[in-house]
Amino acid sequence: MEDKNNLSEEQKVLKTLKDQLQHKDRAEILEFNKCVGDLGELTSQFIDVAKLSKRVEKPVFHFSLRPAPGDVLSRDQLIEMGKECAKQFGVADNQYLIILHKDTTEPHIHIVANRVGFDGKVAKDNYSYRKMDGLCRQLEKQFHLKEVLSARRFLPEELRHLPRLDSRKEKLKTDIRDTLKQVNSFQHFEEKMKSLGYTVLKGRGISFVDDKKVKIKGSEVGFSLAKIEKILHLKQEISIKQEKQKLREIALQRDIDNAHTPVQKLLLKTTHSNRQEDFEVLELIKQLDKLLNVLLKPEYVDQSVSPELLKEARRKKHRHKPS
Repeated sequence: MEDKNNLSEEQKVLKTLKDQLQHKDRAEILEFNKCVGDLGELTSQFIDVAKLSKRVEKPVFHFSLRPAPGDVLSRDQLIEMGKECAKQFGVADNQYLIILHKDTTEPHIHIVANRVGFDGKVAKDNYSYRKMDGLCRQLEKQFHLKEVLSARRFLPEELRHLPRLDSRKEKLKTDIRDTLKQVNSFQHFEEKMKSLGYTVLKGRGISFVDDKKVKIKGSEVGFSLAKIEKILHLKQEISIKQEKQKLREIALQRDIDNAHTPVQKLLLKTTHSNRQEDFEVLELIKQLDKLLNVLLKPEYVDQSVSPELLKEARRKKHRHKPS
């Protein structure tokens, strides 16, 4: 319900202009249900009702719903989605709030609800992930939104091996590949990635921390430290060989320019065109360039569990089940 505490008023204004997102007054309460007031008053009201049950240890439900990139929803639609969420989890008659956050690319809502009702009964919190998954699929159809994959645990086995689209990782993958095309040394690579908003952590492996403080390993996007270093070494090797080739061509041209007769000039050109060394260098450059293009394609990293392994796990579980 409040702005981020680590930003001053000036920083909120500057960040709002830079990101084109709302960092000042970022939260808006869209709906009060059987509660009202500011943060302190709402907290007090929730606590008073929660005392009606002596058994519940965690009396608050908290859910968030975020549309897929490109989906735009009206205020009324967001409220309706929040109400559907409250209904799905059995707290439609309890105290709850629907809060809109505007400081991300896709504005999203939070539903904060009291699990304890005014009758002292407590909404169940088991199978929450499965219920939320079902709700998301329902809302996609209801509001004609983009259909995204369910969490892997809820997908049919034949779909569990499909890759999930992670826009954060896809962006990092693209940034690494584009940067490697531009630089020839790790120092320049690190400087370029830093200018794109990443902190580069290099140890036995390599990781990248983006401007949202999210850390991703290079191997998770197909660019391990070993691969990055191999690409940079190849680029340096290509650069050295191209420079040597250029120097030889400059020397040849100088010799041709200094030749006294047309015959001498022709002889120098013919001798150079037949030099095996030059053919080998050019061929090596071609091969290295081809290998570099292959390396710049990130490996596919499938983090799903194969259907075969899932079947085997279930068989083992069934075998060890007590009779």
